[in-house]
Amino acid sequence: MDLGESELLLRLGVAFLLGGAIGLERESAHRPAGFRTHTLVGVGAALVMVLSLSITGADPARLAAQVVSGIGFLGAGTILHEGPTIRGLTTAASLWVVGAIGLACGAGFYLGAGVAAALVVIALVPLVRLERWVGGKRERKVLRLEMEDRPGQLGQVGQVLGRLGISIKGVEMEEAGRRGRLNVDLTVRIPPGVPVERAITELGQVAGVHAVISDD
Repeated sequence: MDLGESELLLRLGVAFLLGGAIGLERESAHRPAGFRTHTLVGVGAALVMVLSLSITGADPARLAAQVVSGIGFLGAGTILHEGPTIRGLTTAASLWVVGAIGLACGAGFYLGAGVAAALVVIALVPLVRLERWVGGKRERKVLRLEMEDRPGQLGQVGQVLGRLGISIKGVEMEEAGRRGRLNVDLTVRIPPGVPVERAITELGQVAGVHAVISDD
């Protein structure tokens, strides 16, 4: 398949614009992968698809599959673990989608690429407000713990909360009256359906945790 110069520029240009539009939203949200990263992924994926279509006898699906798997590794670099909380999954997903959009542009499937880009922007901008509104309905509490002052103790507490779907939003600690112990205040967000009493009970069973109370 021999593409003219104008068609080649069109395919790469559309990939640049669509990838950049998604990247601008990620840039405004101060995510690790922003405008330039998304633009490069979109243009690169489009070029790979154009190249695969231009090589006589080549199977376009083989190179396209390599793009998809390669973006998986790139997206993994944007995922951060912060205690029981995982951040960066949305950015990793947006990179993967931009790669798919770039492949679509490289294949000349402009309608599908445009519709997909529009849906991604909708998911990242208006729907995030709905997500935050729903998330705001989750109950926030402060859990006060007295526990041993030793390495890994707070991590064990975080693992228990993570299993319950409870995210930690703030941590304050000070030395307790007893030597070798800490008083720790955890500001947590508890999802609907998880009673705070269950969290207190399970935290109380962690070795090294001597007392757990809630702020109410």
